[in-house]
Order: sequence, then C-alpha cells, then structure tokens
Amino acid sequence: MKYLVGETAEGTAVFVVNGESAVNITALNATVGPDLMGLIARPDLAASLTDQIAGAASVPVSSITPALPIATPGTIICMGLNYTDHIKEGGYDIPEYPALFMRGRNSIMAAGQPMVRPSCSEKLDYEAELMLIVGTGGRHISEENALDHVFGYTVFNDGSVRDYQRKTHQWTPGKNFDDTGAIGPFTVTPDEVPEGAAGLRIESRVGTEILQSSNTANMIWDVRKVIATISEYTTLEPGDLIAMGTPPGVGHAKKPDPRWLKPGETIEIEIEGIGICASPVIDEKDATRRVAAE
Repeated sequence: MKYLVGETAEGTAVFVVNGESAVNITALNATVGPDLMGLIARPDLAASLTDQIAGAASVPVSSITPALPIATPGTIICMGLNYTDHIKEGGYDIPEYPALFMRGRNSIMAAGQPMVRPSCSEKLDYEAELMLIVGTGGRHISEENALDHVFGYTVFNDGSVRDYQRKTHQWTPGKNFDDTGAIGPFTVTPDEVPEGAAGLRIESRVGTEILQSSNTANMIWDVRKVIATISEYTTLEPGDLIAMGTPPGVGHAKKPDPRWLKPGETIEIEIEGIGICASPVIDEKDATRRVAAE
C-alpha cells in the first residue's frame, strides 16, 4: 500500500493513497491512530480494512497537508558515503565500514514544510536519500532476515550545513540544524517496490535544474546489509528511521562553484515508485516554526 500521514480539518490521520485520491483509514478504524505506528504495531490491520477502503469516500491528495509518517521517531540513523561516486566527489576514501551518524528530532520536518537556512551559514546543501521505516525491531538481525524488519520506504532530504559539518571529524553539527531534514510525504510498503527498494531512480532538483540523478542499485551497502550492521550494536525498535545515503551531485562538490540552496527556491527529492518530497527554502529570520519560538 501507499500511505500518507497528513492533516485535514478533521485532524491528523493516516490515508491510503490511490493515484490522486486518498481514503482516511483512521476514520474507518480509530485503532489506526494518527500516524503509522498503529499499523506497525498491528501488521494485520491494513489488510482487515481492505473492503472498507474500497467502498469509502476519498479526498484529493492535494487537500491533505503532509505530516511526519512517524510523529515521534525513537532513533534516526543515517548513512554517509554509500555511493561510490559521491565518496569520490567529496574527496573521501571508500570506507570498509559504513559511515553512520544520528539526527535529532528537531532537525526533521514533514515534506512541504520550509527547509530553514540558518542565520550562521549560507552553505545549506541537499542530499536525496531513500529512508526505511523499521516495522519489527530486533538485535543481531541477519542479512537473510533483514527485509522482514522493514515496514516501508519513504523519501528523505538530508539537508546539510557543510561548513558546520566540517568543523569536527564528527558530522553532528552540520547534520542537526533545526528543520533541515524533510521526510515523506508518502510511505510505500515493501511489496510496492523491488526487493530492498533497489533499482529505483533517485533525483534532486530545483525547478528544471537536475542536481542529482542516480539509482538506488548503486548503493554500496544495501538495505539488508545496513539493517544487519546497525543491529550488531543497537536494538532497532518499531518506528525507527534509517536513511540510506546520497548519490553524487551534492552542492558542495559542484564545479566550478558550489551550489548552495537559497531562500525562495524549492528543493524536490524524487524516488521512483515512492514520490516527491518538496521543501521551500527560507531564511531562519523568516521561520515561524520552533526557531522563532525559542
């Protein structure tokens, strides 16, 4: 299935998407809840609603304001350096072990919400990424069984403030500015895409300007390997998010000059079979969400 967690006049709900229309399944069964955690907790729930969905009234997808697929994710783990050509453009050596880092809750936002360029830097970059949502948790998960632990796949823009990323050997500052990591709006279940979401076109663009264009088949560590590797050192929990790294074409590596995101632009990340994550870029001084309230 293809899901959209979003807001309407009736509140936040989970919708099943079919083309340009969507059915509110939270309204059909309150057990579904306001985000995907209800479906993750009860894997049989969506199938039990099939007949009701078929006969239910729908609304245009365009009438729904996207919300985060998981309202309060427990752990957000991100891959770096997972496409060979991206590694080369950044001047890194190909690592023998995945480059992993974490994001905090304040750094992420739903697709469609503004991506905030901070007042302390103009070096706001984009990164098109596949993101998976953990369905069944576990520790020491084998590669053979890893895909059984995936609830679904969504789109992620790992917005990075590059000068702050380079300030230390750890990437935490540059990867955790408020409102820089857009997620969504759609989540697809594994049966909607090839195994492990491999072989999907992945792009970033501003208007007609193509910034990145690659394929998820080019990932060095695939979904199976990443889940197995992460679960060696930590217990994955239902609703955890794992971002799978970005292909080449990021702004800091553009020649002859870096290509930073600017206020007034809209950055789109598209993954074939999943959807488009679009974010208008604004200056921190113009932000009204969290930043202005502090």
